[in-house]
Amino acid sequence: MKIVDVAAAALVLIGPVATGPAAGDAARAVTYIPADRVKAAFAKGKPLLEVENYKVLASRRDGPGRVEVHTKDTDIFHVLTGTATLVTGGRMVGGKATGPEELRGVSVEGGEAHELRPGDVIVVPNGTPHWFKAVPGPMTYYVVKVRAPEGAR
Repeated sequence: MKIVDVAAAALVLIGPVATGPAAGDAARAVTYIPADRVKAAFAKGKPLLEVENYKVLASRRDGPGRVEVHTKDTDIFHVLTGTATLVTGGRMVGGKATGPEELRGVSVEGGEAHELRPGDVIVVPNGTPHWFKAVPGPMTYYVVKVRAPEGAR
């Protein structure tokens, strides 16, 4: 089986996770996002859908970023265009809280470098440092962020 659209597949797969007693109706609703809205979101790198237990983002990068650690969100990346070096794991250097459950840093000591290309999928569990260390040109990718249930690590 070939998964053409990981974001759509992830929504199908995580649907039952979002049906617990704390989940709101929006997390269980079918959401259709027309192609013109998706295209516009990729042009600027914007969220497509944000509900209680997951988010779907149309992401765009034109260069490297800061190290990120999400204490509750697992990131599922599906590369559509462009390439990047993503470093995962290791120890974040210069980390500071930038918001609830979010840390940002300047680099990573150790970790594993992944050379991402169109069609690649990578899953970064919550609590794992990750850093787009090199992005040589424009890159577009879906990010599905899945929130860990309360009380989970």
